[in-house]
Formats: sequence, structure tokens, C-alpha cells
Amino acid sequence: MRSLRAVARLLRLIAHILAGLATVLLRFPRLSPDQQHARVQAWSRALLAHAGIALEIRGTPPAGGPVVLVANHLSWLDISVMHAARHCRFISKSDVQRWPVIGRLATAAGTLYIERNTRRDAMRIVRLMQEALQRREVLGVFPEGTTGDGTALLPFHANLLQAAVLADAPVQPVGLRFIDRATGRPSAAVLYVGDDTLVGSLWRVLRSDAITAVVHYGAPQHAAGRDRRVWAEDLRQAVDGLRQG
Repeated sequence: MRSLRAVARLLRLIAHILAGLATVLLRFPRLSPDQQHARVQAWSRALLAHAGIALEIRGTPPAGGPVVLVANHLSWLDISVMHAARHCRFISKSDVQRWPVIGRLATAAGTLYIERNTRRDAMRIVRLMQEALQRREVLGVFPEGTTGDGTALLPFHANLLQAAVLADAPVQPVGLRFIDRATGRPSAAVLYVGDDTLVGSLWRVLRSDAITAVVHYGAPQHAAGRDRRVWAEDLRQAVDGLRQG
């Protein structure tokens, strides 16, 4: 029964992704940025529904920018969950841009791409983020740099916080959780760590009975004279509290 349901969900997801691609190719050029953002948020909410995932928002999402959202990273679903709660422009590894279909959708959602192993490219992204914040945009980053297993947060990389320092913009901590509603405990189905494959993780999600994605927004912070590394650790502590609260 679970496998049949998973197949039905998969077919709906494929149709939804293809419809999203058609929208990006045919309609996005005629839409304003705000209209595009609204479409991305609506599309992301529908994607979660097709995958059998409910969305719960706690705290107050930003009404507008400039602000950088920093969140813990658990799954390939995190970006869609964040978009569903409140559209933002993500900073992502450059590999994503080259992924078939997904790369095109990510680019349409406003993603900024970074070559993580190149210091010069990090400086370029900081400059682009600063310019986006000066245009009063909402940005999103995963400072851990990779997905974790949900037991403990990895150290937060501080480099990208420099953009918020330069733009004198706030950073808002966000805690992400995926709850198995049958047990009330964190869902392991969504995890994408270690030897997990995207196909395997996707299939686990589609076979799951009931998952709720919780997006918990904390209070925005300014640097207030803090060194970016000190600020990164303070934000890590705030995210850690939100993801457990």
C-alpha cells in the first residue's frame, strides 16, 4: 500500500516539476520580481503537498528585506520548505546550476551560485549579497555548508555574514525540523547525509505516512559590533534553540 501511494506521489511530483519548468520558460519573462517570488512560494507549497508533507510556521517571517535568513540544513527538501514559508534568494553551490531541470528552477527562484573552494569567488558572492541587501532583498543561507543528521549542529561558516556586516543588515535565525506525526519525533526519512542518495531519500519521503516540516523564525539580529565569527556562533546557538523549540 505504501509503495502504491509513493508511486502516485512520485507521478504527481514529476508532473508538478514539469509544470514549474513550463512556467519558468513561458511565463516568468512577463512577470515582475514580486510576481515571480509569489509563484515560487506557491509552487513550493504545492510541491510539499504532493510529497505528503505539511507545513507549520512558527515565529514571524520577514515582511521584506534587507535580511539574511540563516538556517540549519537537514535535507534536499530544505530549500523548498524555506521557499514555501517565505520566498528568499538562496546562496547555493555552483553544482546545482548544472543539474538538469532543477538547476533551471533554482536559477528562476533567484539563486546565487558560489564555487565553495575558491576564496575569490566567496568575495564575489559577498559583494553580490551586499548589493542585494542594499536593494532590500531577502537572502537565505545554510551556514553549516552541508547537511547534518539532526542530532547536533555543525559549525557555522562566517564568511557570508560579511555581506550583512557591510550592508548593516539584520540576520534572522531559522530552525528547521521535520516531524513524524505518528510518533511526534524527528523524521529520519528526510535526511540526506553520508551515503544517502537523492533517489533513496526521495523514496523514503514518498513512502512516509505523515511528515510535518516546521519552520521556526527567531528574532532578527544586527552585528552590533561583533566580529563575524563571534556573530556566527551566536547565530548557531539561536538556530539550535529554534530547531528544538
